Amino acid sequence: MPDYITTAHSYSSAVRAGDFIFLGLHRAGGTDFASQLIGTMAGLEKTLGRLGRPLASLVQVRVHLRHIGDLAVMEKLFAPYFDKDRYPARMTTTTEFHDADCLVMIEGIATARDGL
Repeated sequence: MPDYITTAHSYSSAVRAGDFIFLGLHRAGGTDFASQLIGTMAGLEKTLGRLGRPLASLVQVRVHLRHIGDLAVMEKLFAPYFDKDRYPARMTTTTEFHDADCLVMIEGIATARDGL
């Protein structure tokens, strides 16, 4: 049976199913892109921690940016969260968010156990 970390909305922030953890959208507050990205990464880390997994268990992420101009800052801030050459597969795209203050959202997939 899957494990769910539910939200107050109609989605889960994470679902552990078998050998994988599927992460729903994560975002953070803040007035600038850097603070939102740092907060979002902290949120991902906290969610994975609730399931006993480190941030390094991420194998794939989808990063959604409001402005493509933030890509260079995202790359600079994102890389240090992972060991060199141990980055998750990533797709970065731009989108218009429902919330006008949102600059970045991240979703992804992590391993639910070591050795995969």
